[in-house]
Amino acid sequence: MYSQFKTWEAAGEIMYSIIELNNKQYKIEFGKPFLVDNLSVEPNKEFQIDKVLLFRDDKDEVKVGTPYIKDMKLTAKVLGNSKGKKVRVFKYKKRKDYRRTRGARPEYTKILIEKV
Repeated sequence: MYSQFKTWEAAGEIMYSIIELNNKQYKIEFGKPFLVDNLSVEPNKEFQIDKVLLFRDDKDEVKVGTPYIKDMKLTAKVLGNSKGKKVRVFKYKKRKDYRRTRGARPEYTKILIEKV
């Protein structure tokens, strides 16, 4: 009955980190691909992330930076680029026959953290 709530044991084994890319902060888990805002790195290339704010390893040891952790660099691999869902902006003024619709699709980069 309570087997679906046994996520506490698995939570102790997850390695994650909080990083800063393009002036935005992301919580990333190691081994899982995730989307960030568009980077100017080609697909299948590796790059270094040196702005690590917090790091938690699989032994529940947490390192917190002030503001960044010294001598901590993550190696990430770019898996590809993609576009997000369309965002529509509609503005109007009542009784003035003024209607404008604008739309855009944000671009994302999928990356994977390979090593610390």
